[in-house]
Amino acid sequence: MESYGVLIKKQREFYFSGKTKEVAFRVEALKTLRNLIRTHEKEIMAALHTDLNKSEFESYTTEIGFVLEELRYTLKHIENWAKPRKVKTGLTGFGSKNYIYPEPYGVVLIISPWNYPFQLAFAPLIGAIAAGNCAILKPSELTPKTSELLTKLVRENFQEEYIAIVEGGAETSTALLNEKTDYIFFTGSIAVGKVIMEAAAKHLTPVTLELGGKSPCIVHKDANLHYAAKRIAWGKYINAGQTCVAPDYVYVHDEVKDAFLKLLTEAIDELYGNALNEKSQFTKIVSERHFQRLKTFIYNSGTIYYGGESEAEKQLIAPTVLSNITWEDPIMEDEIFGPILPVMRYEDILQVINEINMKPKPLALYIFSEVERVQNKVLESISFGGGCVNDTVYHFTSPHLPFGGVGESGIGAYHGKGSFDVFSHEKGIMKQTTRFDLPLRYPTTKYGLKLIKMIMK
Repeated sequence: MESYGVLIKKQREFYFSGKTKEVAFRVEALKTLRNLIRTHEKEIMAALHTDLNKSEFESYTTEIGFVLEELRYTLKHIENWAKPRKVKTGLTGFGSKNYIYPEPYGVVLIISPWNYPFQLAFAPLIGAIAAGNCAILKPSELTPKTSELLTKLVRENFQEEYIAIVEGGAETSTALLNEKTDYIFFTGSIAVGKVIMEAAAKHLTPVTLELGGKSPCIVHKDANLHYAAKRIAWGKYINAGQTCVAPDYVYVHDEVKDAFLKLLTEAIDELYGNALNEKSQFTKIVSERHFQRLKTFIYNSGTIYYGGESEAEKQLIAPTVLSNITWEDPIMEDEIFGPILPVMRYEDILQVINEINMKPKPLALYIFSEVERVQNKVLESISFGGGCVNDTVYHFTSPHLPFGGVGESGIGAYHGKGSFDVFSHEKGIMKQTTRFDLPLRYPTTKYGLKLIKMIMK
């Protein structure tokens, strides 16, 4: 197994030179990143089309445009984020001034997934650069054209001792994890997340794990069904359902189930009607193994209400809706990560809350209801990473909202300032006065304990 100790040593030496801590250097690196994206936009789209059959619209909106917006927001705010900030001083620190100094970790390892192979590689890289780190990026081998292009772009624009990129499969990730880095940022499955955390524990390396899980969607009887159907169809079938925050399954109130399903199929027809035709721009399933796994779900769970067709040669599965689903069906065991939407019925919202709470905490949750009392009941009763009221997925796009999981769905959050924060250690500093000295701290002070008790209640 190849060793990456030499690469990490080179990066650590460059980091200790202090260059990456200069805000001007970070700004220049972020501008370089922005420029390489802008000048190679067509190549990025072509690579994403080859790997996943992504349309130009989907490639730009969910990958390229997203990263450019993160860059714009970061460049606008980085100087303020990087400054030491003054905080309040307690009575016991009278005369002193307290500050928080954000400092980079050092050499960070970013392991990115295949489902958004451009966005989920470069979005965390923005945070790593902004915070002042050196970074090693490991893209997914399951999207080889995008991985190859990322490697070319990074190597042409950044020196290896600052930003490096390493291609390869699981053995490459294992070799990188065997080395001691200062931070690990991983996006992927829960199973691999456990492997990452175990490897990090050997070096006591802090981690961010962006994982997944079965993200529920609830359509209550008072929901605006037209918007609910269209927004759920969009959120579920974008990227062929290969999205960590896609609605994994839907609970629909009995009173509106039939009307909702009718509107849902109309919305799918409108948005993705010709998913399997020759000129289809519907995203393909990433691998043969994943394709076969999803096909098994279609025929072994519930009843096909809509769709179900597939094309093995192109690894395409049409948007599919399954009805008559229960928690005993195979499709309800793990995250689906494909264009199949199981629909379950309910009568009582408390039943839904109880059933969701019996499962691992999801990465996302979506509630469609016009009644604030119902919205709040769901939001306050269920623990989940983040989500939307009367929408799906869109919370992921806001730089003002932290994005991350809780429990089995992940550790840590990023986006916007959160990306800077996740790659920064906040160092607390007290600057003490020398104009006078408070005697209370010393054991020889008369009535010292009595006075301290009055202050420190």
